[in-house]
Amino acid sequence: MPEPPSFRGFFALQAAKPLIDAGSANSTPVKALPKVAFETHFGTLIVEIDTIAAPVTAANFFRYLDAGAYNNAQFHRTVTPTNQPDNEIRIGVIQGSARAGAPAYPPIPLERTTITGLRHLNGTISMARTTADTATNQFFLCIGDQPELDFGGRRNADGQGFAAFGRLLSGWLVLQQIQSSPASGQTLTPPVSITRARRL
Repeated sequence: MPEPPSFRGFFALQAAKPLIDAGSANSTPVKALPKVAFETHFGTLIVEIDTIAAPVTAANFFRYLDAGAYNNAQFHRTVTPTNQPDNEIRIGVIQGSARAGAPAYPPIPLERTTITGLRHLNGTISMARTTADTATNQFFLCIGDQPELDFGGRRNADGQGFAAFGRLLSGWLVLQQIQSSPASGQTLTPPVSITRARRL
């Protein structure tokens, strides 16, 4: 499925970074960003992780991934325009988490969008949190542009936003199918299994 127009902007520029000037004595290609596949019974989501713009968040994500924490894990939450009646500021995301019994690591500092330059656009992958500096293994994917999740956004009273750290490359239909799966409130019933998560 073609990349949606909402990715034209920062992420499009990131994906299209040119090579360093060939006339430079130290000219080298810009290293490609790593990619990860989440396999579900609906199909596969492929995301690109921005280890350059969000190095702390990306390293934390890979720490869990490489420990196998996202194998036999799940997408457990769907947030749609119709299931958040208590929120004045409404968003659209699906949220995933590590499997039960996976290794646990200390929370990480919040890499704010004002620092990384990343934004919560359609397909952005970002870290879930409660207060600032509390993110561990839970992450979410945006359905539609979600500027209220950026620094200064109104979804959280603290205005600090969330730590975006990559983008969806393929699996748009899978993303929509997970979001529209049966749910009790915002809890997917049953959760959508992540059978395997791996580097590409």
